[in-house]
Amino acid sequence: MKFLIGRKQNMAQIFDEKGRVTGVTIVKQEPLKVTQIKTLEKDGYVATQVGFGVQKESRVNKPQRTKGLFKGFKEIKEVSELENFQVGDTVEVSGTSKGKGFQGVVKRHGFHGGRRSHGQKHSEREPGSIGGAGRAGGRVAKGMRMAGRMGGDRITVKNLKVIAIEGDDLYLSGAVPGRRGTLLEIRGTKHETRN
Repeated sequence: MKFLIGRKQNMAQIFDEKGRVTGVTIVKQEPLKVTQIKTLEKDGYVATQVGFGVQKESRVNKPQRTKGLFKGFKEIKEVSELENFQVGDTVEVSGTSKGKGFQGVVKRHGFHGGRRSHGQKHSEREPGSIGGAGRAGGRVAKGMRMAGRMGGDRITVKNLKVIAIEGDDLYLSGAVPGRRGTLLEIRGTKHETRN
């Protein structure tokens, strides 16, 4: 499986030879280092362990330091195999979405709010009834859509195309989760189509 770690840089537009424009996200590849190769005989499965980022030794827990598992990396991931991406590959991108703090039901769940007429004074963006005694037995039913913390979730966007590769920069079609500097995992999908 093709795999890399990158940081979201910014969005841009790319024009092809026919003059058609494509919105792209520029992702800068993080240097990966192979830290361990798992084998079927020793570990029971085949995988490649890669590390990236720099971590202080003081921030690693004692068992990892004493067993020699600490190798100076911030995070370590396992992948089945490593290959390079090429233009035209189809990928899926996972990352943490932008945190938006505490939001009401209109922004968080797309509620329409109350009418703007007939004596509505302060209830334009209120959630309305939440059930009551009849439907839920005098309690708030589980899964009720209400105001609360929004964003900061792990999001996976599928079926993005690699439009161009320039040095360490990967140009992916469309938008990916997070703000500038967000750490992204980019994986090649099994059915890749090339132009």
